[in-house]
Amino acid sequence: MLLWAAATVIAQTTVPHSTILHAARMLDSENGKIVAPGEVLVQGERIVEAGTSVKHPANAEVIDLGDTTLMPGLIDAHIHLFLHPGAEDLQTVEEAVPERTIIAVLAARDDLMAGFTAERDMGTEGAGSADSAVRNAINAGKVPGPRLRVSGNAVDILGGHEDAIHYNPAQHVLSNATYANSADELVTVIRQQFKEGSDFVKIYETGPDSVHNGHLSTVYQYTEAELSAAVREAARVGRKVAVHATGEPGALYAAKAGVVSIDHADQLSDETMRLMKEKGIFAVPTFTIFEYFADHAASQEAAAREHALIDVKIREFARQLAAGVPMAVGSDVGPFPHGTQARELELMVKYGMSPAAALQADLINGAKLLGWEGQIGAVKPGYFADVIAVTGDPLKDISVLKNVSFVMKGGMVYKK
Repeated sequence: MLLWAAATVIAQTTVPHSTILHAARMLDSENGKIVAPGEVLVQGERIVEAGTSVKHPANAEVIDLGDTTLMPGLIDAHIHLFLHPGAEDLQTVEEAVPERTIIAVLAARDDLMAGFTAERDMGTEGAGSADSAVRNAINAGKVPGPRLRVSGNAVDILGGHEDAIHYNPAQHVLSNATYANSADELVTVIRQQFKEGSDFVKIYETGPDSVHNGHLSTVYQYTEAELSAAVREAARVGRKVAVHATGEPGALYAAKAGVVSIDHADQLSDETMRLMKEKGIFAVPTFTIFEYFADHAASQEAAAREHALIDVKIREFARQLAAGVPMAVGSDVGPFPHGTQARELELMVKYGMSPAAALQADLINGAKLLGWEGQIGAVKPGYFADVIAVTGDPLKDISVLKNVSFVMKGGMVYKK
């Protein structure tokens, strides 16, 4: 009893380890400007002070990062830790879940080392709730990786977007998603996924895409009523639904139902954009995956199809920006190499956003989308000490995000 009491007194009087980060510049993500120089005082896992100068407690560790820019850790709102470059349909069939989980752990490490300190995993593609185990291992400090929001398997209809359609039916190859063919089945699947540890629901709302004369055609998979049932069930336990939706009418059904994000969002109607702005529903464009598929197409015909789709996305992205659709940043990394997804911010700037707006979409909107508003996305007192450093000024050259020289997450240095 005396030993426990003494330990309690020591624990109460111990001051958390203090670290001071110093650099030539620091990004003020909320106001979209650079301050110089930049200093951050970190104690434990939180930021205590940030500005051009901070207090220097006795015995604090000082890390001088020189001619770099301090900024919040990056956020990727659309990733697939359980995927890697190669034939996506074959890897999910040929690789066992334990092997895929190891691959996911390595992918999480690669993303963290590239400066992504928070991510949303949009489906394990046939590995069930294994993403919950990866998230939990990261949270427990067993393996390095970003903060994660995970969905488990995505949800799909029979014969839908991620079903095993092109295989011998007699072999009964499993879908990469979990079947739900009605509102009642959606509720059952969602309850099971939450039981297994998922943080949100990912639903495939649209199927095969085609472009004819510059117009996108895509079939919807769930009605507005079915999606509304899913949104209500998730909301019952304080959680959200995100959808894969490339076009209409599926995107409109999703917006009316009140999903938290419409991912890909290749072509949206005026009414869908109006609702997204009104309800604060985020569009997550995922330009990088489309670029990668076009550059690595198996044939000239396939490349032409991908480029036609990209042309639609570029044109429609400008319309969405003009309409005030809230944007978040998600790359769909997995089919292309983990740790390279800062390219997404480059492309969003290339296709119409200012660097400041792209960074705010990533950091401010990303924090909201992942449910960590007021916790991440800015270098501010009380926030998690998720801080990275890049060479150069990202407001002048967004590509500097591809050169991350320092990574801290939760006050722990992972790259220096």
